[in-house]
Amino acid sequence: MIFVLTGAGLSAESGLGTFRDEGGLWTQYDLSEVATPEGFAADPEKVLAFYNARRANADSATPNAAHTALARLSQQTQTALVTQNVDSLLEAAGARDVIHMHGQLDWALCAGCGARWDAPAVMQVSDPCPACAAKATRPDVVWFGEMPYHMDRIENALSAADLFVAIGTSGTVYPAAGFVEMARAYGIETLELNLEPSGGRFDDGLYGPATDIVPDWVDRVLTA
Repeated sequence: MIFVLTGAGLSAESGLGTFRDEGGLWTQYDLSEVATPEGFAADPEKVLAFYNARRANADSATPNAAHTALARLSQQTQTALVTQNVDSLLEAAGARDVIHMHGQLDWALCAGCGARWDAPAVMQVSDPCPACAAKATRPDVVWFGEMPYHMDRIENALSAADLFVAIGTSGTVYPAAGFVEMARAYGIETLELNLEPSGGRFDDGLYGPATDIVPDWVDRVLTA
């Protein structure tokens, strides 16, 4: 089985900026104010406005060649496809059974009872939870200080893999940053596909734009 971990670099060429893009959406905000539970508690209106902008950006984006290639991989091989991204471009490209460890922008979460539902285009502080009616609507995304989703499933899949591949991720945010070391401890071959080396301890690497290197790699895997 191939275990694939994707990060923001996968969607960058679809117009969705990474954390470090100069002048990008993330650089215009203090992350402690818009991407933490404490920030939401202090100013939910500001947090919802930030994620409304991110949702609009994601909704206008289309899958690129790297998304499409990974969708083919998931359809034709045994693949655990794990993403740190909160967009749904892999699903839009046709990928199967994507594991969203950081949640999804197109889902809403009740901070009161934990109910989930399809997110509206614009979330407002006054929106009631459809399950408990509490006015505690938040994006169903994992903020700093919160536990990522599906960790047991992810770790089980990684332990059963023959190859660990990290695509478009800086490898600096835990727990995902520790996956390569976990793979090495299991004796699994590790490969990085990225715009440039991240500094992680990978056995091999392919570097360049995701839309170039990911389809080429997938083609080699599927024709091997």
